[in-house]
Amino acid sequence: MPQPKDIFLRAVNVLHRNVFRLSKGRIANRGLGMPVVELTTTGRKSGRTRTVMLTSPVQEGERLVIVASKGGDDRHPDWFLNLRDQPRVDVRMDGATQSMNARIATSAEKAELWPKVVAAYKGYAQYQKRTERDIPLVILEPVA
Repeated sequence: MPQPKDIFLRAVNVLHRNVFRLSKGRIANRGLGMPVVELTTTGRKSGRTRTVMLTSPVQEGERLVIVASKGGDDRHPDWFLNLRDQPRVDVRMDGATQSMNARIATSAEKAELWPKVVAAYKGYAQYQKRTERDIPLVILEPVA
């Protein structure tokens, strides 16, 4: 049974996604000072497409980094579990959609990227303090 927090986050996500789509990315394309990405994954159980709005605190060339924080919840976000099982995703950013491969950052990559993530948004450090779960970073790279 969904928790009230999950229902609220889902509703905010739907509103954000609709504003983003209707404005063709001109409105709601930044969140907390970071670029917004619309991430489409394949449901690990249903096989259906699932879309979520996220921020990308770090961009390095065509490579994007997203954070599976779920606001410091003890559970991984569903989108993370989906891309962990099916790493081919679609990402819409700046009005363009691109197929990308997702992978979980290695420990060494996370050690390098985490300070950049927190520099972009200090809230991520607070999220990590709220949970014993190691918050994963996900690296999105264009399909070759």
